[in-house]
Amino acid sequence: MSLFSRDREPPRRPVEDVDLDSLVALVAESLGYSFEFAHDGRSVTLSPTGDGPVGDGTVRAPGDGAELLVKLTGLRREAGRRAREDWPMLVSEHLAHAVATSGERFDVCDLDQARPLLGTRVEAVDEVPDLTRVVGRHLNADLVELLTVGARPVRPEESGCWPLPTGQALDLAVANVRGQDRLWLESIGLSGTPVTRLTAASPSAATHLRWLGEYLPVPADGVLVVLPDPYTLLVHPVDGIGVVRAIERLRVHAARTDGLSSQVYWWHRERLTHIKADIVAQSGQTRLVVAPPPEFARVLARLAV
Repeated sequence: MSLFSRDREPPRRPVEDVDLDSLVALVAESLGYSFEFAHDGRSVTLSPTGDGPVGDGTVRAPGDGAELLVKLTGLRREAGRRAREDWPMLVSEHLAHAVATSGERFDVCDLDQARPLLGTRVEAVDEVPDLTRVVGRHLNADLVELLTVGARPVRPEESGCWPLPTGQALDLAVANVRGQDRLWLESIGLSGTPVTRLTAASPSAATHLRWLGEYLPVPADGVLVVLPDPYTLLVHPVDGIGVVRAIERLRVHAARTDGLSSQVYWWHRERLTHIKADIVAQSGQTRLVVAPPPEFARVLARLAV
């Protein structure tokens, strides 16, 4: 009997993987590389052919450059979350990024290598060209906390290689920030209103709000916060009716710096809430019109008694 001697057909691969591999091959050739996929489909090895463009538009000489291993696990996961019409751009960006960062001494797709280099960077939402091409979470509607490795943002297809959810990766980065960076404190005055300026060595000052109580006393009603740049926090305690004057001083200062955000926020119960405060010019005079959120309005009413 020869039931077990017959050659078995290899398992059929999902059509999505086949289509994505076709795009990878096409883009690799356009960049001047030959390619060889791993048997499990988790990576592709690119070898320079000498007839493709380099970043500055010149042509790579034959044999110039070493082989490049590009992992595809994260790319496949990201492709599964996006429409097929997005795939050509997704693959093109992934391979171009892999070529551009081939000189890095670490493999971002290897979590053991990337873990100690993970950090955060806080940016204004409007300043991030495409939130789908970065990894992060909103601090509020205006600000986003990006996951970084070294000095650059992590891409979704890179974090997709890791054996843990994005939220946990961000928690690892936050822990790194806490352990590796300390804020410098300085008391300053804004037109007679005392505030505390806290400065970080990395562009992740707002990340430190989570443990602000380690730096200064935080009242039960929280603090006012402005973020003139990613490295700086200005805070004022919400501990008396003088907070109304502080909102004005902080808002004017934030508007003048024209940095990360021109708004005033309320940090309370682990949330960063926008306090709407508009600077209005009328009849040659400038005044501040404050429309606080309901919860903060109740705090102000209680402090006014």
